[in-house]
Amino acid sequence: MRVLLIEDDEILGDGLKAGVEQTSWVVDWVRDGDAAQLAFERETYDLAVLDLGLPKRPGIEVLRWLRRRGNEVPVLILTATDGVEDRVTALDAGADDYVAKPFDLDEVCARLRALHRRAVGCTSPVIRHRDIEIDPATRSITVGKFLVPLSPKEFAILQLLAENAGKPVPRRRLMSSIYGWDDEIGSNVLEVHVHHLRKKLPSLTVKTVRGLGYRLD
Repeated sequence: MRVLLIEDDEILGDGLKAGVEQTSWVVDWVRDGDAAQLAFERETYDLAVLDLGLPKRPGIEVLRWLRRRGNEVPVLILTATDGVEDRVTALDAGADDYVAKPFDLDEVCARLRALHRRAVGCTSPVIRHRDIEIDPATRSITVGKFLVPLSPKEFAILQLLAENAGKPVPRRRLMSSIYGWDDEIGSNVLEVHVHHLRKKLPSLTVKTVRGLGYRLD
């Protein structure tokens, strides 16, 4: 999954980015409201973490602009303003959840997972596909009674394919879920990751959809 972090505090933003990336998610980080709007215009995100007290353009304006454009990305507000009126205003403007600073990183990640489950229509915290169980909270893959070690990128690809089982997932969407702005990307890295998935999980049926991407049958 790909997350846009919109936070102007360097220390807080650096810690959040590092912490969220431990969940196997890709995080793009911008530090003001104008940069946030530009990022939303250029990329498709699964989740967004938005501070309200931003330079150049307030976070609430970014949120309203986002919803006016019809962008339904789940947005978690993360801010120092924790009055009831502030929460009501943000939620009525289109926010999906609200956490006040100071916060616990584990709680933020759990709330992001919950937002993502609702966005993809999954009620269970564990994704099941045939004999495979995918647990995003622990980032573990279980086949029967056995744990199967996957790299963070392999895990992210498998989760995305499983959430869209039976439907082709475009190559660009898969690449977006595992590489951010700062990553160097080789020409056939996606094929290599899919090859490793097929090798580690023999019961997995990942079909190549020519000219598009991959599909988990």
